[in-house]
Amino acid sequence: MGIKNVYDVAARAMSAQIVRMNAIASNLANANNVSGNKDDVYQPLRPVFKTIYSDELKQTGLSTVEAIRVERLNREPIKTYQPNHPAADEDGYIFKAAVDMDEEMVEMLETQRQYTNNIEVLNTIRNLTMRTLNIGK
Repeated sequence: MGIKNVYDVAARAMSAQIVRMNAIASNLANANNVSGNKDDVYQPLRPVFKTIYSDELKQTGLSTVEAIRVERLNREPIKTYQPNHPAADEDGYIFKAAVDMDEEMVEMLETQRQYTNNIEVLNTIRNLTMRTLNIGK
């Protein structure tokens, strides 16, 4: 499906930011999860973006972004010695999800800014369209 206008650009970019925010929310929700097995611990998620160009790029200059998939980050879990924890392995270790809360908060702020920027684009287009329609009155 091609990019037809600036509305398509903003809508697709906003959709990509929603996917990004959902991954961040999942990471934050699972940040304190623990497991007795390092293979079962939660792995943080990040979307993979792809630039989508208009079929008429040379005439319109339109391009946008789409989230094409969400991948697990291959991070080593945090190994902590807690022999009394119910999820501890036979050696007394638990494995915590390798979610960096500061990184996730920065990602969240960036995602929110990108989403807001696209809303501003849509509002500006709408206002310019309304002014153009009112010129003839």
